Amino acid sequence: MMQYKVDINCDVGEGVGNEADIFPYISSCNIACGGHAGDTETMYRVVSLAKRHRLKVGAHPSYPDKTNFGREVMDISNEDLVQSIQKQLSDFDAVLQQEEVTLHHIKAHGALYNQTAKDKELAKVYLNALKDYKEKAVLFVPFDSEISKVAQKEGFEVRFEAFADRNYNPDLSLVSRKEPNALIEEPEAVLRHILPIIKKGEVLAMNGEPCRIQADTLCIHGDTVSALKILMYLSKELPRNQVQLAK
Repeated sequence: MMQYKVDINCDVGEGVGNEADIFPYISSCNIACGGHAGDTETMYRVVSLAKRHRLKVGAHPSYPDKTNFGREVMDISNEDLVQSIQKQLSDFDAVLQQEEVTLHHIKAHGALYNQTAKDKELAKVYLNALKDYKEKAVLFVPFDSEISKVAQKEGFEVRFEAFADRNYNPDLSLVSRKEPNALIEEPEAVLRHILPIIKKGEVLAMNGEPCRIQADTLCIHGDTVSALKILMYLSKELPRNQVQLAK
C-alpha cells in the first residue's frame, strides 16, 4: 500500500500563546517577526520552544501593519516595503543566531502572501527584499502562483504550500475571509479536504470542481479556535490513511 509523507506548518508567535500545545503535532513553524505581530520577546520564546521540538523554523514577514494584522493590502512604497521586510528578517536572524537555530524557510503573511501570488511586480519587490537569503532558506509559496514562477526563475528554492483549513476558489485563490465559508473548522472536514491534495494532487474548489494542485507542506493557522483540535485529530487519522508527518 502506498505510503505518503507530509510537512505540516503553523503560523505562530502571533499573540495566541498556544505554541506549546500545537508544536508536538507539526513539523514546521512560521514565526511572526514584527510586521503584523510579534516582537523580540515573542520571537525568542517561540524559537526556543521550536528548537526543543526540533521543528523546521521559518520567518513570517508581513506588511508592517499590526492594526489590521497584515490582512489588508497596504499603500506603501516599494522601497519602504523592502526596508520593512529586511528589518523583520534581520531582527529574526539575530534571535536565531542567539538561539543557534538555522533558518529553514521564509513565508509571507496574509495580504502580502496573497498579493504576491497574483501580482508579478509585487512578487519581484518581495524577492528583492529576500535576495540575501537565496542560498540560506527555501520559500513557502502557493502552487502555480506568480511568486512561485518568478522565484524559481530567479534561482530561489521553493516549497509549494496548500492550506488545510481554508477553502479554495477554482483559480486556486483562497476564499476571502470575509465570506462565511472561508475557513474549514471541523477536523473531519479538514481531513476530507487534504487527503486528495496529498494523494491525488487535487483540491475540491468551492464550486465542486477538482483542481490540480501540488503541496510539499500544508498549513493550519495557529490563530484559529479549532487549530489544536484539528491537529490532534489529524495526528490520529493521517496514519490510518497511510500518511506520516515528515519530521
